[in-house]
Amino acid sequence: MIAKTIFAEEQDEPPDSGAASAAPSFPCPDQTTDFRHRFFPEATLTDWNNWKWQIRHRIDRCEQLERMFSLTDSERNAFQFQNATLPLAITPYYASLIDPDNPSHPIRRAMIPVASELLVSPGEAPDPLGEDSHSPVKGLIHRYPDRVLFLVTDFCSSYCRYCTRSRMVGKRSKGGKQQRQTAIDYIAGHPEVRDVLISGGDPLTLSNQQLDWLLSRLRAIKHVELIRIGTKVPMVLPQRITPALVRVLKRYHPLWISIHCMHPEELTPESRRACTMLADAGIPLGSQTVLLSGINDSVETMKRLMQHLLTIRVKPYYLYQCDPIIGSSHFRTSVAKGLEIYRGLRGHTSGYAVPTYVIDAPGGGGKIPLLPETVIGRENNDLLLKNYEDRVFRYPDLFGSTCSEAVPCE
Repeated sequence: MIAKTIFAEEQDEPPDSGAASAAPSFPCPDQTTDFRHRFFPEATLTDWNNWKWQIRHRIDRCEQLERMFSLTDSERNAFQFQNATLPLAITPYYASLIDPDNPSHPIRRAMIPVASELLVSPGEAPDPLGEDSHSPVKGLIHRYPDRVLFLVTDFCSSYCRYCTRSRMVGKRSKGGKQQRQTAIDYIAGHPEVRDVLISGGDPLTLSNQQLDWLLSRLRAIKHVELIRIGTKVPMVLPQRITPALVRVLKRYHPLWISIHCMHPEELTPESRRACTMLADAGIPLGSQTVLLSGINDSVETMKRLMQHLLTIRVKPYYLYQCDPIIGSSHFRTSVAKGLEIYRGLRGHTSGYAVPTYVIDAPGGGGKIPLLPETVIGRENNDLLLKNYEDRVFRYPDLFGSTCSEAVPCE
């Protein structure tokens, strides 16, 4: 059924086989090939490089994981209550990047459920950001004055265990074209909306025809200046980024894409090629990274990730404090850890490589930037500033006080 509902489109062209970037890949180059030969021996290379094949052969059962990985008791126990948590789904490509013997492997921790997901900690909620209370019509969230979040699908090719929308994704709800049209009508009727962020689920799992229909109708609304797409497809399903898809997207500039990338090991030749195809089409790319305990919560890992994203023309945009969804305590770090990582980036690498560290405030408060304290006080007309080396400098802030000798009061 999935094949019929998601794949109703023309045959995409095969992905370009050219090298995308000189940046090094982190997983072993033969790892994906070995995985394919061992667990999908009937799949040709053409099959493997087809995004529809990847989705049709997603790993979504414990028995499949048992064959591929040495599961821990915690991983096995999670499946006793599988219906109580986010569904399991991993594309074969993304699964091939996982260390089969290391439970602490970053991609494994993000994708394979553990028993900790069943624990509910104080402050956790199914909808911690209060999205449902800011939804004037189904599938649309209007929290900020001039922009809306448009949830066009609840389907993802792979489900991150810390997903903010774990309450809704993977349900295969019946919304479809009519629900999207209702949301488009709302946008058309609200001239204050100048920016539409298309998300889900993952919008790039829609067919080319569906995306073309959606983007054409949004672009026809005169007051919509900017369209953005939020996706993890280039990291988990890079085969989806085809010349046919890129031709559709580039028709609707100004179009921006925010890519969810959490760890350097996601930056394979395939994902770099996907990002390069999008960038070559003139689409500005940004990254949105969630800070995750035991996965990317070190200065070294985060710096490596941000620096290598820049080499494929992806600008680090946001570093998110992990949202307090149900069963997320094993993923969440302290805010102090996030500030420590921010301090380890600012001044120690290119400014372009430093994302904005934010908390998406529970209850619908929106994104609030978090910064280490840099303004530490005043002495007379001097502002005291602390730099990345913890050295204190003075800035002559003559206009920062109500009266000074240099600028007489009137």
